[in-house]
Amino acid sequence: MLHADETPARVGGGFKYVHVACTPELTLFHVGGRGKANIDAGGVLPGFTGTLVRDGYAPYRHLTDADHAWCGAHLIRDLCGVHESDLAGQQWAEVMATTLLAAKKTTEQATAAGRDALSADEISHLRACYAGALAYGREQNPPDRDGKLSRAGTLIERFATHRDMILRFNVDLAVPFTNNQAERDLRPVKLQQKISATWRTLQGLADFATLRSYLSTATKHGKDALDVLEQLFTTGPWLPEPAISS
Repeated sequence: MLHADETPARVGGGFKYVHVACTPELTLFHVGGRGKANIDAGGVLPGFTGTLVRDGYAPYRHLTDADHAWCGAHLIRDLCGVHESDLAGQQWAEVMATTLLAAKKTTEQATAAGRDALSADEISHLRACYAGALAYGREQNPPDRDGKLSRAGTLIERFATHRDMILRFNVDLAVPFTNNQAERDLRPVKLQQKISATWRTLQGLADFATLRSYLSTATKHGKDALDVLEQLFTTGPWLPEPAISS
């Protein structure tokens, strides 16, 4: 399973993006634009055949070898934004958010009980609640006379189109509800930008991404940052032990 995310970074007078592909043991950052070729430039995601946990960033869609799981925290934020803009007219968003949180609780309880899957009845019930929230949303947000959808209507159709990706954590209990792993790994990048406001050169940003990949991975293996930096400039870089296939 891989987690992926991206964040904008100011370089001089423009912007680039820092992309991350990570696991609980490994972190890789690279710098590029926002297109799918820039995602592929990291060399990790193309051809990946496991589960990719990510947000709604459209260029990830070309990674068709992977099973995609949509971060529930991003979806809850989208639903809250729609609901708070019109509490009476967008009650469907609250119903959908409640459904997602109920699904999350159900999977957590199953995992805590040592189960490796939800029952067919549990999955059927959650999907029925999901379908009901969609129907309520369409009732509250019909297209206009030209057939165009509002912002809320577009969000509803996103939930309809990507149901399986959004609910993947219900059918595979190993899939987390959120993409917190990638967001945690990106936090130092965002903090550095908050402090410095901008990187002077693209090469400087690329070097920062390389260094953060090294330090983040080492930290995940219980290594001290100063120790691995000293090792880098003396005896050579620290490297994690390769995984052993059973």
